[in-house]
Amino acid sequence: MEEPRRGIRAAYAESTITVYQAYSPLIGLPAVSEGRFPAAWKRDRMTWIKPSFLWMMYRCGWGTKAGQETVLAVEMSREGFEWALRHACLSSYVRGVHPDRVTWQRQLKRAPARIQWDPERDLRLRALPHRSLQLGLAHEAARRYADEWTVAIRDVTPLAHEIHALVSAGDLDSAARLLPQEHPYPAEDELLAHLRG
Repeated sequence: MEEPRRGIRAAYAESTITVYQAYSPLIGLPAVSEGRFPAAWKRDRMTWIKPSFLWMMYRCGWGTKAGQETVLAVEMSREGFEWALRHACLSSYVRGVHPDRVTWQRQLKRAPARIQWDPERDLRLRALPHRSLQLGLAHEAARRYADEWTVAIRDVTPLAHEIHALVSAGDLDSAARLLPQEHPYPAEDELLAHLRG
């Protein structure tokens, strides 16, 4: 079956969805041990969450980039995730989705969340033709993510390193078997209609 050009693929359960972030150990390790983001995590700035494990690996270099050495799998409530989608704005102007550039700029300034559709990645982190969701949370959405929507936080850095080692050794089949099982997220059309871009 062909992938839709834009879609949310994620590991999810009945009431939660897994999203990924990477931080320095100063933020990441306390987040794991406390099961919530520590006070040092800035609730007043934009934070980007990624439902795609491989896109996170592309972004953080398999947990090797400076300041991104701790890869977190954050279980967040689907209710919170969908609230953020409903209140999000595309991060760039798209003719036909927005009435005009000025209206889009006004929406972007007010929106507590923003969306980017970036190329999904394969195991070698090469761009694929379909795109995955990146969700930026700011203002109310960032605070609620940290203090209400986060259900659990796991350190998946060892998994990232293990998969990377297998990819580096050319054992893509074994690497693929370790990947989190991501499936199309059951979002209603109305939830994404203003975000198709």
